[in-house]
Amino acid sequence: MTTPQVGDRARIALVLVSHSARLAQGAAELAAQMAPGVLLLPAGGTDDGSLGTSYDVVSTAVDGGLVGTEGVVVLADLGSAVMTIESVIELDDSLEGRVVLADAPFVEGAVAAAVTAHGGGSLAEVLASAEAAGSTFAQSAAGAGGGFVPAAGPADQLAGAAGIEDDSPGAPRAVTLRNPLGLHARPAAILARLVAGYDAKVTINGVNAASVLEMMKLGATGGRELVIAAEGPQANEARDAALAAVEGGFGEA
Repeated sequence: MTTPQVGDRARIALVLVSHSARLAQGAAELAAQMAPGVLLLPAGGTDDGSLGTSYDVVSTAVDGGLVGTEGVVVLADLGSAVMTIESVIELDDSLEGRVVLADAPFVEGAVAAAVTAHGGGSLAEVLASAEAAGSTFAQSAAGAGGGFVPAAGPADQLAGAAGIEDDSPGAPRAVTLRNPLGLHARPAAILARLVAGYDAKVTINGVNAASVLEMMKLGATGGRELVIAAEGPQANEARDAALAAVEGGFGEA
């Protein structure tokens, strides 16, 4: 099991562009907690430190993100920040194919993209993770009054099937969440990074275990049963590694 990297760093860097320097820094710090092996460059505020965006600030961050990596995914907080980023990319032909702007929610997209980059994702894969973050949270707000709706249905069905003896590769196995806080951001990121290192597709209660946001959407609290399954050449290894991580309580039990 290996994670493709450039030197000691993930292949893809992220640049986070915000009108507020503190907002950009905070988003970078949050994403870094989920994916410590990724180069995250906040590009917030103007040259004089006021609210707004700056061509020079963004350009400098993009140039820094390309040092020792294969590409940069850029995220923006508001529409005018998008215009600044597009100017940086369009005015420098050398950035074509190496720097891409994500159409994604700022914080959720940064977290999702960072976890994928940490797992060795390509430029296209990291971009896709960022952009999928918007639809992930739109679905979770589909209940009455737009409130959070924990995933159900498929997970309940899987839980019933998990007790059946099945020796096929990656067959479902049930495990109880031991950490009191449940499957919050930190353990979800640990699992997503873990399964990304295997040649297998892993699901937890029916959702993609490589997506930190999909797992957080489950709303799984301490004491809840999770059903982990996998498919692919390393199905058993990936499933068993995920089971062991949950059994270990992520250091919180």
